[in-house]
Amino acid sequence: MQEIIIIGGGLAGSEAAWQIAKRGVKVKLYEMRPFKMTPAHKTDKFGELVCSNSLRSKELTKAIGLLKEELKLLKSLIMKAALNCEIEAGKALAVDRECFANYITKKISNHPLIEIIREEVTEIPKDKMVIIATGPLTSEALARSLSELIEVPYLHFYDAIAPIVYADSINWDIVFVSNRYGEGEGAYVNCPMTKEEYEKFVEELLKAEKVPLHPFEEPKYFEGCLPIEVMAERGKDTLRYGPMKPVGLIDPRTGKEPYAVVQLRPENKEKTLYNLVGFQTKLKYHEQERIFRMIPGLEKAEFARFGSIHRNTFVNAPLVLEPTLQLKNYSKIFLAGQITGVEGYVESTAMGLLAGLNAERLVKNNPLLIPPKETAIGALVNYLTTANPRHFQPMNINWGLFPPLNINKKLPKQQKYLKMAERALQVLKKWIEENHILTD
Repeated sequence: MQEIIIIGGGLAGSEAAWQIAKRGVKVKLYEMRPFKMTPAHKTDKFGELVCSNSLRSKELTKAIGLLKEELKLLKSLIMKAALNCEIEAGKALAVDRECFANYITKKISNHPLIEIIREEVTEIPKDKMVIIATGPLTSEALARSLSELIEVPYLHFYDAIAPIVYADSINWDIVFVSNRYGEGEGAYVNCPMTKEEYEKFVEELLKAEKVPLHPFEEPKYFEGCLPIEVMAERGKDTLRYGPMKPVGLIDPRTGKEPYAVVQLRPENKEKTLYNLVGFQTKLKYHEQERIFRMIPGLEKAEFARFGSIHRNTFVNAPLVLEPTLQLKNYSKIFLAGQITGVEGYVESTAMGLLAGLNAERLVKNNPLLIPPKETAIGALVNYLTTANPRHFQPMNINWGLFPPLNINKKLPKQQKYLKMAERALQVLKKWIEENHILTD
């Protein structure tokens, strides 16, 4: 039986290796540490948490809490490690990072079907079964090899992420829907600002606290995607001539162009999520919440994702990935983890698990798996493969990615999210049973 090569020993690579090996298929797991370290890692252990010791909320009314429950049902190694090494953190799942990495490393190292090779892979073998799980700090040589497979424009090396708000938290009585100069049907939601509102917004933007860059994240901003606070520093009217320009937009309530406009673009087909166009930022999260709620129409905005700018390596998933996580033009090559276009440790783990399941199935000539989009894992995969490739950016799991509930009455948010979680777990259990996924 053909062995499977996995490149990268982070959460996604470790999860994929575990899922494959426990189903009786041999794995060669390549990890370049400690012979070549990344700028962020400190050890040679598998599953090292680099940025945080929190895996976020455990609550079922949070989409990330649901994703954890799904991973538990799928017998995730990473979730077992997290629960084994959990430390008290209220409603969040926090772990002892050393215990966590030691647990994963021991499990991977002791499995008889996993061979660990400590060397850098610089060339992706096209004729073998491969899972690439190298994470946001993929080495330059491997990134070059991947870019050759998928074509360079579809591989990104830096995130410039704008915040995303839930559609039902927008004040639709204040905003208006229109494209510039009234062209087309109207895809953009426009938040109009007066001169006073604009100047106060810029003033607060300039005073706001920013996230410090890591030593390996020297600012390499492109002029086309500068942080809004950097643009604001260039002069008080810079934003009005940039992402907040009102030209060609007429507010139907006044019949005039506003002084400035913040445009929101639908992030998904269902229009449950809206992106603040041009608002990539390094502001701290609490500052984003405070300042962006100064925008007319966003006074009570709820954020599905905050803005950020950081070093990352990820593909333009809608153009290059199948929902099975195979490359469209190389069916033996799978991607897993953040390189697929998801954000976060738990999301990366989920993609590792799915890639592992599908690689094992491909080796055995079994039908490959596409998780239902009512589930958190399926919602992520659906986003990766159906998002608009022109504006694609990595995404955390959030409720805006799920299909709406098939009910007529409006529910309080917490009740609605709980029902969506219950639906997801019910659908996932049925899917697991129908596809004979579990082995223990």
